[in-house]
Order: sequence, then structure tokens, then C-alpha cells
Amino acid sequence: MAIAEDTMRPPVTETGMIGWARQNLFSTPTNTILTLVGVWIAYKVITGLASWAIFNATWDGLDGSACTWEGAGACWPFITAKFSQFMYGRYPVPDRWRVDLTYVLAIAGLVPLMIPRVPGKLWNAIYVIFIFPVIAFILLIGGMFGLPYVPTDLWGGLLITLVVASSGIAGAFPLGILLALGRRSKMPIVRWVSVGFIEFVRGVPLITVLFMASVMLPLFLPAGWTIDKLLRVLILVSFFSAAYLAEVIRGGLQAMPRGQFEAADALGLNYAQKMGLIILPQALKLVIPGIVNSFIGLFKDTSLVLIIGIFDLLGIIQQNQTDAKWFSPSTAMTGYVFAGMVFWIFCFGMSRYSMFVERRLEASDRR
Repeated sequence: MAIAEDTMRPPVTETGMIGWARQNLFSTPTNTILTLVGVWIAYKVITGLASWAIFNATWDGLDGSACTWEGAGACWPFITAKFSQFMYGRYPVPDRWRVDLTYVLAIAGLVPLMIPRVPGKLWNAIYVIFIFPVIAFILLIGGMFGLPYVPTDLWGGLLITLVVASSGIAGAFPLGILLALGRRSKMPIVRWVSVGFIEFVRGVPLITVLFMASVMLPLFLPAGWTIDKLLRVLILVSFFSAAYLAEVIRGGLQAMPRGQFEAADALGLNYAQKMGLIILPQALKLVIPGIVNSFIGLFKDTSLVLIIGIFDLLGIIQQNQTDAKWFSPSTAMTGYVFAGMVFWIFCFGMSRYSMFVERRLEASDRR
């Protein structure tokens, strides 16, 4: 019997990694050529990047002269020396603990909210949506409870990037839902206003919106009135992102079967109950990739605030590249690579978490 079982086993070349490679990478002459070309390109890219970032990189030094030797790669001492500015901008050094505490409080609220098995989601959501923003505002801006006032002109680096991105996401999501519902409304005025807002904003570049927030808006305010520049940016970025997000959500609403609307009407639910309990949960689940894609785009677009004098992570890196002390052929590239790594970490994290949510929702549907 044992001999019969051995004779019926598939060949080693048809199973495991070898079998997978033969089936997917070397199944035809064309696939074989493309696989070999891809391996060669990957080898060149990986070895070149490793040589520049690791093997030929400069790891210690007090200024840019340490990175000027022939064949020098990345100038990592520049990142080490300027790291605090990249994270905080010109935020006062004695008060940077307030920024760190804000980060800790944000993580303490978001991590339990993102892990499905952690209980108390309602209270956690109340903390993240209503309580944390107030605490963060008090900590970062100061001027109360004995905390020194820190004007937003001194904020910068990753702090600005996270503030603009998180505020834009938090403001754009509910506004995008309202605009999507308004565009499908049967009331002409609501529909026309929603359509007009969405089409106008989508037809204007974000750079133009930022210029309006920085230059044009103060001209329309009464004499003596001022609005903080960062606050103007947060509001207009939220409006700008909401217009794009509204179209994504509208796509989810249109994909809903007509029977779901009819079933909700048959149950005697009013409009708010029908949308909040039946339609929107299903529609939002359908467009999770599009929503996360909009959030990722918003996170990367935060770098545009540099054009109106707000120095986010990329802006503060560019500003520090003009420091004559750290001039070297590789200083600029090192700064851009560092900024790219930071942006990639956040964007990749959002992408992977959205995939996790999709898989979990699909598994719940199967059950």
C-alpha cells in the first residue's frame, strides 16, 4: 500500500515553490523572458539602492564635508542633525513634549479603535472624534492652563503634515457623505447646490485653493479681522477633499440594488434611518478602496502647503538643504529619500489596513 501511495505522488517539480514558479513565471517562453528581465531590473535597482543608502553611505559627521568624498552615497548625518526640525519645525524646544504627548494620545485612541477585538468601541469613538481634538488643540496651541502660547507660524515638519492630513480627513469624510446624498436628493435646491460645489471644486487645482486661502480670503474680511493661515488651510483642504470623496461615495450609493431602498421603505423607515442604518453602511463598504485612495492622495497633497509659506515635512527638508554647513552633492537626495520613506510608511499603512478591513467585512458577509 505504501508503494502505491509513493507512486501516485505528484512530481516535485509540479508542487511547492518549484511548481508555482513553473506555472506562473516560466510557463511560456514569453513569460520566461519577462521573468528574467524583471529579475535583472530588480537586481540592478536593489543593488544600486543598497550601495547608495548603506554600503557607500556616510553615517557619521559634523557637517557636509563628511559626505563629499569620491563615490559618497547617502549623507545620513544630515538627517540625524536635522531630525528634530523635520519632526517639529520651529516649535519651541522646551515645549516639544506637548507634541509628543499629542502623538501618544492619538495612538492611544486610534489603535484600540482599529483593532476589532478591543471592546468599548463607542466610548473610544467618542474620545477620538470629540475629546481628543480638544485636548490636542489645547496642547499644541497653548495659551491656557499654564501652557505657553505657540503660534502656528512656528509649527512645521511632520507635525504640520499630520495636522493637515488628519484634519482634512476628519472634515472631508462627513462633508463628502452629505454632498453625495445632496447630489442624489430629490430637492432641486439641495441637488443644485451640491452639484455646483462638487463640480466647481473639482475643476480648480488645489494650489489655486491654497492661494485663495492665503492671499485672496483676507481681502474679503472686515478691517481688523484675521484668520489664522493654518486654520484657513485646514478648512479649504477639507472642502477640497470632500468634493472628490463625495463622488466616490456617490458611486457606492449608485451600486446599491434598488431592492435595498424598497425594503427600507417597506419597513417604514424615514430618510435618516434608511440611509444611516441600511444604505450607507453597505455603500461605504463597497467603496472602501476609493475612500482610502482619496485619503492617501490627501496625505501626499499636504506637501503643497509649502507654496503659501507653511513648512510641512517636505518643506522643512527643502529649507534645511540651504544650510551651507551641510552642503554636499548627496544632501538633497538624502533629504528627499527620507521624506519619501516617511510618506510611504504612512500611505502603505493606510493601504494595508484598508485591505484588512475589506477582508474582515467579506468574511462577515460569508458567515
